[in-house]
Amino acid sequence: MGKIDIILKSLDQAFPEPRVELNYSNPLELLVATILSAQCTDQRVNKVTINLFNKYKTVKDYSNADLEELSGEIRSTGFYKNKAKNIIRCCRDIEQRFGGRVPDTMEDLISLPGVWRKTASVILGNCFDVPAIVVDTHMLRVSQRLGLTDSKEPDVVEKDLSGKFPSRIWVRFSRQMVLFGRYVCKARTPSCPTCGMKTVCRYYRDQVQ
Repeated sequence: MGKIDIILKSLDQAFPEPRVELNYSNPLELLVATILSAQCTDQRVNKVTINLFNKYKTVKDYSNADLEELSGEIRSTGFYKNKAKNIIRCCRDIEQRFGGRVPDTMEDLISLPGVWRKTASVILGNCFDVPAIVVDTHMLRVSQRLGLTDSKEPDVVEKDLSGKFPSRIWVRFSRQMVLFGRYVCKARTPSCPTCGMKTVCRYYRDQVQ
């Protein structure tokens, strides 16, 4: 069994039914939640969005939101002033340029204020079934440790991974790798002794053995 097969088998065993841990019910909610998740835990974002999504239900609701009021409502997610500005500007753009519907292409999504490739990939894969690889801090760390990439640049890592894994599994693979990095291959205390990937892991070979 090759390295890629071992990685995929281990991910399937660890996370057979992977899902995004942000709570959402439509593309707009996931877009807002993903913007809020920058430098913040999904758990904290989910606590904030319980009330937020009850109050702001449409693009127009966010477009017309008072900046100070919205900032206060998302304060606990950190960087709340910039996040509030981006959410309002992003939704105004969606309203004016896309008829109030969250766009479903990478090009259109990254043209929105506050939306980068990571956020766009989350939206595309989980809301529109468009193959996309999400390179967040967990994906970046695990990919480097496994020797799937030598780069620290998200765009390069995305390109490296897309060349190693078939597009039909990109969404599932991204979910699994994020969860694996969050709960198993943690930054400071990775669970190397019980990890099913240690036979193909560069980090285990060079730092643990």
